[in-house]
This record gives sequence, C-alpha cells and structure tokens, in this order.
Amino acid sequence: MNHNTSEINSRQIKPTAPALGAYTDYRRFLKDFYEFKRASDPQSIRPYSYAHFSAAADIKSPNYLKMIIEGKRNLSKSMVAKFAKALQLTRAETDEFEVLVLYGQAADALEKNRYLKSLSELRVKRKIENGELDGQAWSKVPSWVAFALQALAEQKGVEFTAQNLRQILGGRATVDEIQRTLDMMIKNGDLVRDQESGVISRGLKPAQNTEELPPAAVRKLQAELIYLGMESLLEGRPEEREFGSVTLALTEEEFKQLKFELRHFRKRIYKETLVNREQKPGDRVFQFNIQLFPISEGS
Repeated sequence: MNHNTSEINSRQIKPTAPALGAYTDYRRFLKDFYEFKRASDPQSIRPYSYAHFSAAADIKSPNYLKMIIEGKRNLSKSMVAKFAKALQLTRAETDEFEVLVLYGQAADALEKNRYLKSLSELRVKRKIENGELDGQAWSKVPSWVAFALQALAEQKGVEFTAQNLRQILGGRATVDEIQRTLDMMIKNGDLVRDQESGVISRGLKPAQNTEELPPAAVRKLQAELIYLGMESLLEGRPEEREFGSVTLALTEEEFKQLKFELRHFRKRIYKETLVNREQKPGDRVFQFNIQLFPISEGS
C-alpha cells in the first residue's frame, strides 16, 4: 500500500518550467531551463543534454549552452534568436529575452540601467496583454513625472506649460508625457489650476501613498526613480548630489529593525518638508531615495 502511494506521488510531482519574467540574470534562466528539461523525463533512454539544446537551436557546438551558462561566451543577436527557438519562446518572450541578454552583457552602468528599464516596460506590457494586469487601471498609476509635478507646484516661479516643465526636468520626460500627466492630475485633484491667474498649486488631496499601490506598480515607480538616480550619478555634477552606501552583514532581526527605522525616517522627512512648504516655496525639486536590499544568499 505504501509502495503504491509513493509511486502515485512520484508521478504527480512534476518539475515547473522557469518563468522568464522572474529573472534578471539570463544565464541563471538558461541554467534553470536546462535543469528543468533534464528533470522533466528522468526515465528517458536519452536524457536531455546540451547537445539536444544545440540541435534544437541549430548550433554546431554541442556545449555552446554550457559555455553561455558558465559565462565563458556571450550571446550575439543572431544567437539570441536561435536560443529563443530552442527555448520555445513566443515572439513577445523573445523580445523580452533579447533585452534580458543585453542587460546582462552591458558593460556601461548607464546602458545597463536603460536596458533594465526597457525590460520592466516589456514585462508590464506582456502582463497587460495576458490579462494579468488591468491596462486601464495601470494607465492611471502615477509615474515619477506625477510626483515631480506635484513637488514643482511648491517650487517658486515655475510656469506650468508642458514645454517649460520639460526644460526644468532636464528633458527626462517628453512633452506629451508631461501634458498627459498634468491633465490627469488636475482632473484627479492632485493639482489645482486657479481659474483667473492660471497658477498651478498643490491640491488638497494628499499624495498617493506608494504602499497603497499594487506591487507591480510600486516596482515600476521605484525602477524609474532608481533610473533617475543612476543618471544623476553618471551625468550630474558631484556638488549637486549626496550619494553614500554601506555594505553590512545583518541578522534577520537587525534587518527588520533597520527597515522599520528607514521607513519612519522617510516619512518624517516628508512630513517636515510639507510643513515647511506651507511657510514658503522651495528652490528646487530633489529626489530622495533610500535603498536596502540583499546582495547575498542566506547561510
């Protein structure tokens, strides 16, 4: 009886194919794909091998996948297409895989960051097309531009025309994106336009708390802000920024305590600044980021 039960359980437990959208390291994705194929049919007379993958990709070298996984070779654009065929990716997934490869192989930090941003946008687009995300609701999710415009409403002497705002923001957003965001914020009450003077001011409606947004929306917004930070680091003037970092080994308890303290510090700075802006307008808009993330696996 026990023997039969174990046989049934072994037949029911099947390995799960790796999901491309869960990876930021294309070599890790390829490694997991290969291990998945190896485990999918363990009773086969000819188990899945690197040679099988090369044949499916129409590549002469039987160990090409192995060299890619181990970081001994990089993938060219033509090879990306062949790999996509062997991986049985759809057209949309192939585009995503190509950007994932470009991100993984980029040497320049700014270029790498731009590929990561493109990867995020592709994944959101695919989720909307697949029905995993509500496209209409997603279009209403605020971008970094919305938060910038809300802060600019408290900066002195700002003319709220899309062209002028684009110039103030250093060309980081298009005129269309700024105008669209501005119209939406006025409609939602986030910003208020005086009917007589045309002056834009911050609305009575409090800024949307990012903790109330869907996780995917929060990731999108945070990715945009990190991207802006990278641009500032590589292209901005050192005297106009303050970047610092520290790498620590923490216990789980220490991590939770630090996360708690950083969250409350951020909220305190935000509240104090709001009070100050009631007294007088600001001179410039700054982006204040706090990041805490693991760079190693647990022991």
